[in-house]
Amino acid sequence: VQLQASGGGLVQAGGSLRLSCATSGRTFSRQTIGWFRQAPGKEREFVAAIRWSGGSTYYADSVKGRFAISGDSAKNTVYLLMNTLRPEDTAVYYCAADPSIGLSTVRMSRSYKYWGQGTQVTVSS
Repeated sequence: VQLQASGGGLVQAGGSLRLSCATSGRTFSRQTIGWFRQAPGKEREFVAAIRWSGGSTYYADSVKGRFAISGDSAKNTVYLLMNTLRPEDTAVYYCAADPSIGLSTVRMSRSYKYWGQGTQVTVSS
């Protein structure tokens, strides 16, 4: 599975961005796609995830109500719409995938086998 993240950029606080994660290669009906982010000097943290099968979504408390994850199965692409951005959202954002993630591990980066390159999101105050 190959993942290609895009859509990052520089935005003012309060603004919006939409990240895309295009997937290719072998696909799994039960695949989960996750977004993670890593700010300088900090550990990688979970942002959001979606299951292709059923469409269940999961969010970190810090982004709940501001971010929305969605998927387009026809395009094999997952989107992360980020609204009301804050300076603390500044980070490199990564998408990841795995065909077998349980509910208890969906927020753990080590659960994901496939990773794309990151896309930088910078929110100015």
